[in-house]
Amino acid sequence: MVIAGSDSSGGAGIQADIKTITALGSYAMTAITAVTSQNTTGVKDIISINPEYISNQIEYTSKDIRPDAIKIGLLHNEKTVQAVSKSLNKIKIKKVILDPVIVSTSGVKLVNDKYISAIKKKLFKNLSLLTPNIPEAEIISGMNILNVNDMIIAARRILKLGPKNVLIKGGHLNNYYLFDVLINKKFLKIYKNKKIKSRNTHGTGCTLSSAIATYYSCGKDIKSSCYLAIKYVNDAIRTAPNYGKGNGPINHLNNRK
Repeated sequence: MVIAGSDSSGGAGIQADIKTITALGSYAMTAITAVTSQNTTGVKDIISINPEYISNQIEYTSKDIRPDAIKIGLLHNEKTVQAVSKSLNKIKIKKVILDPVIVSTSGVKLVNDKYISAIKKKLFKNLSLLTPNIPEAEIISGMNILNVNDMIIAARRILKLGPKNVLIKGGHLNNYYLFDVLINKKFLKIYKNKKIKSRNTHGTGCTLSSAIATYYSCGKDIKSSCYLAIKYVNDAIRTAPNYGKGNGPINHLNNRK
């Protein structure tokens, strides 16, 4: 199940999540938390869904088809965070992945400080994995991240807040190689890939976390799930259709021959 916002441009949010999960051979159920008006150049506005309706979507859907895993994206405000937290406590799914969606690919901060405080307090302790990008990891950890060593330090700080695993995505660092840092209390894993020069990166965070959730729900361990999801996203960027005037969408069907 995906708990996230709608992206009118189709490149990110619920739309990207459904495409990813379907392309990887699984079945996507959804609970929509917000409706955005956006395109590849930026976000115009965001309208939150009533928290009661969000809870109804999560709980009623799960009564019929029990999710193997849950991916959480944009929750937008603290009331929604509280509602989602209560619903998760009721349905008791063990595999929960949160893409914090604090800052969009285009650099827009999508939430306020009360929201950030709420996800730390209400959600972090129940997470199997948290997947912030570098700007988000800086906000959550309270430190600047300038290199891979900083990513490791920040990940360890965030780990102390409750998540079982933290994956910091390194796409914002200006390096020839792209480094993603996965950490838990037992191991540190750094994924190294050649950075792809492309403006088509809209929805990469949503896609990555949904791909991880899909692999993880199908029995892969967290290391393998992250590795396979990173490969899927890199292939999706490499084969992007080059739509729009800004940060274009990626190719979610890149694995189809």
